[in-house]
Amino acid sequence: MYGRVREAVGRRSGEVWGTALALHADPECAFAEHRAAALLTGRLERAGFAVRRGVAGMPTAFTAASGRGRPAVALLLEYDALPGLGHACGHNLIAAAGLGAALAAREVLPEDAGTVLAVGTPAEEGGGGKALEVEAGVFDGVDAALMFHPGVHDWTHAVLTAQEQYLVAFHGRAAHPTGDPTHGIDALAALVELFNVLSALGRRLPPASHVQGIVTAGGTATNIVPDLAEGRFGLRAATTAELDRLAAQLRTGAEGVAAATGTTVTVERAGVRYEHFRDSAPLSGRFAAHLARAGTVLSPPLPGVLLGSSDVGNVSARVPAVHPFVAIMDEDGSDHTPEFAAAAASPRAGSVLRSVTEALACTAVDVLLDAGLRRAAWERHAG
Repeated sequence: MYGRVREAVGRRSGEVWGTALALHADPECAFAEHRAAALLTGRLERAGFAVRRGVAGMPTAFTAASGRGRPAVALLLEYDALPGLGHACGHNLIAAAGLGAALAAREVLPEDAGTVLAVGTPAEEGGGGKALEVEAGVFDGVDAALMFHPGVHDWTHAVLTAQEQYLVAFHGRAAHPTGDPTHGIDALAALVELFNVLSALGRRLPPASHVQGIVTAGGTATNIVPDLAEGRFGLRAATTAELDRLAAQLRTGAEGVAAATGTTVTVERAGVRYEHFRDSAPLSGRFAAHLARAGTVLSPPLPGVLLGSSDVGNVSARVPAVHPFVAIMDEDGSDHTPEFAAAAASPRAGSVLRSVTEALACTAVDVLLDAGLRRAAWERHAG
């Protein structure tokens, strides 16, 4: 079976690499990936997949299914780019690999093997398309979710933290700071005090937890005591439970400052929460074994190295999932840079794409044909 997968991937290697290059040359940002979605759905539709567009209320999200019933495996396709940097996170490669793996797996699988589902996931870079799809039920009835991420390490997975953002608004009372100073209630002073509280809190937070804030509104003139001050705060933590505790500390601190300064305060979540990623060791081990046949050996992530957050964490909280990192440039580089954007269209990226597509397709086949692997993945997930 794996030999047939290899042949199927090989026949499509030109098409898959061409897809990656086409996406790279035409970057589109979060929730505006219209041409990317059209390109990918068109190729899936021509291969006989049943395409559903506009899923989860997002015009650029889609699912493409072939087969029926359980078991079911989802290949995740990311295709949003970064403003001003293009595909400096390599999402063009993620989309192409998921496309190629879905097409190859479907070709070699028996008709009654279950469902191969390609899921188009917009707006990973700050919009949370996967999180919205999870809430809309896109992954209900799915037994595994598979994707890879290009990077500067060859890792089975990485520590992807939970994160969310909050808007904090203090309301005071405007006054002239010289002519009527006692009448004013300085909302900006309250916001500044919250920054001081959070700075003190930061010294005793657990590893991987932090709060980063900016001032988004702080007054209009120096001769008016600000009656409104607003800040935006990004929170990260190693786990979703720790993130909840950190958010509670932010709220407690804001309310305490308001009580002390005579202001009132509102604390509201802004946007979608990204949960931490939970690696499915049975599945990531199988992917790593398949990739090793192409000469790439994956290792566990280095302790203490954090690579940010991703909405794939929300998927991993619902179904067993893999998110390995495979290097397309050396470890002295970094993603979200012009150099990484160039690497995402390099010959090395093309070679990685072919081997990763094969490993994803083989793992997808394993999920559908190996009941023992599915059982081990779900038992690990439940634990």
